[in-house]
Amino acid sequence: MKRIDSHHHFWKYSDDQYPWISEAMGVLRKNFLPNDLLAETLSTNVSGVISVQARQSVEETNWMLSLADNHDWIRGVIGWLPLAMPNIAQQMEGFRNEKKLCGLRHVVQDEQDDGFLTRPDFNKGIRAMKEFGWVYDLLIYARQLPLAIPFVDQHPGQVFVLDHIAKPTIQPGRYDAAWDRDLRELAKRPNVFCKFSGVATEVRGQTWSIPTIMPYWETALEAFGPNRMMFGSDWPVCNLKISYYDWVGTVTELTSKLSESEQSNFWHTNAIRAYG
Repeated sequence: MKRIDSHHHFWKYSDDQYPWISEAMGVLRKNFLPNDLLAETLSTNVSGVISVQARQSVEETNWMLSLADNHDWIRGVIGWLPLAMPNIAQQMEGFRNEKKLCGLRHVVQDEQDDGFLTRPDFNKGIRAMKEFGWVYDLLIYARQLPLAIPFVDQHPGQVFVLDHIAKPTIQPGRYDAAWDRDLRELAKRPNVFCKFSGVATEVRGQTWSIPTIMPYWETALEAFGPNRMMFGSDWPVCNLKISYYDWVGTVTELTSKLSESEQSNFWHTNAIRAYG
């Protein structure tokens, strides 16, 4: 079965460029480049990947596009542009002919302004994306879901992809009921897809297990259905809790009860439907 990894990152590590990588995240404090990822994908039957920004700069977008141009298996790029800037439409024009630029993302989860998604300037930038056919990747914490719902409603013609199932608080023996309620509400919007990615790293504590994350898989699958869910590794961030190989194996086990066509949608087709 063909597989596409819809969410991973590259970086040339430096303290100043990646301040979010703390000293406690020692495993991430090094370079992660295409040849490193290729070694992981070849062992897991992943034939294509979508590269996602890890820095909020136009330089980052240009760098990722240059990597994609040199590696056919990098199928697409989710970059960053200053969506809240007045001249954003003009900046977008400079990327019109970049065929592998399939979407944009802003790290909303780190915005100190809880109402960032409601800002008129940011929403103007989202509206400008439609002309270019780009997807918007929605990176938020579960507590930001209530604002994400009216945000999405402002853009019914825009395709959104929710990263990391909105990062619920996952603890053994304690279920995030607020996340469940808000995720199901967001999923009622047919223009929103969802990535099952970055889930192991959201488990509180040093260890995690399939029984711990199973309720979150079941809820996300029930909410979005097998036609709007897709696989993502969140490599190399996943290395904080689990290897690439073991995460693919874990998700393979979770999807084993789906039909063959539903598995194909999850592993491959839905990423193509969302990102083109």
